[in-house]
Amino acid sequence: MLNYTFRRLLTAIPVAFIAITVCFFILRLAPGGPFDGERALPAEILRNLRAHYSLDQPLIVQYWMYVSSLLQGDFGPSMVIQDFTVSELLAIGLPFSLMLGFTAFVLATGIGIIAGMVAAVRQNQWPDYVLVLTVMLGIIIPNFLMANLLQLAFGVYLDWFPAGGFVNGSIHHLVLPITVLAWPHAARVSRLMRGSMIEVLGTNYVRTAKSKGIGERLVLVRHAIKPALIPVVSYLGPGLSYLLTGSLVVEQIFSLPGIGKYFITAALNRDYGLVLGTTVLYMGIIIALNLLVDLVYAWLDPKVRYR
Repeated sequence: MLNYTFRRLLTAIPVAFIAITVCFFILRLAPGGPFDGERALPAEILRNLRAHYSLDQPLIVQYWMYVSSLLQGDFGPSMVIQDFTVSELLAIGLPFSLMLGFTAFVLATGIGIIAGMVAAVRQNQWPDYVLVLTVMLGIIIPNFLMANLLQLAFGVYLDWFPAGGFVNGSIHHLVLPITVLAWPHAARVSRLMRGSMIEVLGTNYVRTAKSKGIGERLVLVRHAIKPALIPVVSYLGPGLSYLLTGSLVVEQIFSLPGIGKYFITAALNRDYGLVLGTTVLYMGIIIALNLLVDLVYAWLDPKVRYR
């Protein structure tokens, strides 16, 4: 397993290099720049700014300068938010974004697994029908629209939860954002768990266990849950990355103090350093999560062999 982990880490290096290269050149070749505003700057000031951030250098030179700084752990300065480096901005907003994303992930995964199991055991009964309806709503409605609907219903009309903002230590301010993030993830997990559990319950070894007089709950715990979790585990890596990246939009809608407000502002104003820094950070998180999912998958499925 250690050899496999080491090989997976080695394969992640060229993937990360290609992703950084593609993001860098796409962002630099896109129309506009960090100093293109409604009011044009004087030519001399614009030249000085471009020279200060090395934007007057050839594109390939800018690329190698950025990669060299990145290898030293330096994400560079922010070109729009003055007096802050990208590392400082990420350090300010990252803890809250991770807390929001991981909280939604844990709650949604647990709810989705339990709901999928109940729907599979009670197939074609009312719990199964409720699950199908909930799954459809969670997958069809995009998170930005769901956020606005929940803000309007529970934040404005019913006044049960705050419609936006955040106060340290206040759980009420997190209920609606976490619900928006968790709903689609829980819907997908429950759908995968339901289908996998129905398939496992129809296998020969489960029918044999039932024929021996073993109780239904014991059959589920000993024989059905572990193999049924394999498709769910395969989805958890991309699912968590979706929650972490989707939290950027949700943070902006609910005015939360995460990376989202910096990233959206940076994207609109072509802040090369902050956009690339955020992309590289989340790319590293996604690669680490995919590696973790592969290891858990091997533990769940004894038929998996790595050569």
